[in-house]
Amino acid sequence: MVEIKTDAALEAMREAGRVVAQALGAVRGAAAVGVRLRELDVVARDVLRAAGARSPFLGYQPAFAPVPFPAVICASVNDAVVHGIPGDYRLRDGDLVSIDCGAELDGWAGDAAISFIVGTPRPADLRLIDATQRALDAGIAAAVPGNRIGDISHAVGTVAEAAGCGMPADFGGHGIGRRMHEDPGVPNRGRPGRGFPLRHGLALAIEPMLMAGGRDDYRTDPDGWTLRTTDGSRAAHIEHTVAVTADGPRVLTLP
Repeated sequence: MVEIKTDAALEAMREAGRVVAQALGAVRGAAAVGVRLRELDVVARDVLRAAGARSPFLGYQPAFAPVPFPAVICASVNDAVVHGIPGDYRLRDGDLVSIDCGAELDGWAGDAAISFIVGTPRPADLRLIDATQRALDAGIAAAVPGNRIGDISHAVGTVAEAAGCGMPADFGGHGIGRRMHEDPGVPNRGRPGRGFPLRHGLALAIEPMLMAGGRDDYRTDPDGWTLRTTDGSRAAHIEHTVAVTADGPRVLTLP
């Protein structure tokens, strides 16, 4: 069932989204050559704890996962697309890092992701991150009353395809509110004018995941969580929680 949020609920979600933005900013600030991914998880835990928030990631176990997720961030590096478990890997110069983080505060959730380069960037990686950001921006711009979910999906997919990038077909955005994952689903490809109608108070997590090699297939690591490109190409993932409002899209996970 799709829950349409009141304006008061959206304000509460904005506070949860602010915590997510703070955690992502702190993680990005701590990411440097030689830093272990598990150290970045500690940084995010500290931000959530200080805000009185809990992590919707920690202990989460959807049907596809063999074990509960053991961290408060997903840390996906280079050819990892999403759901990377932060472990002992030490960041290297030129790594492309995607960090996904969520927070639950006072019964409401926020969810967002960023992608960035550690140290010296490769031009191709900068182009991939730019394309992913433009895909997200296009999806957000389509999140207006009178449109449908398919309009968001089509906007995201059009940018990704123009950039020659692939996207994992089985994964995309989602509704969000009292829980991190709610109806409706928000695919990263779709036909305009199709799907659930957008109206004031609908809250969505829009999250393009672009793979530079142009293929849509992926493989799953033995940990049952980390998704990687099959051709070894790099991937980027950027996400915001967005409210559909009569005044236009409102991004709830900004600082």
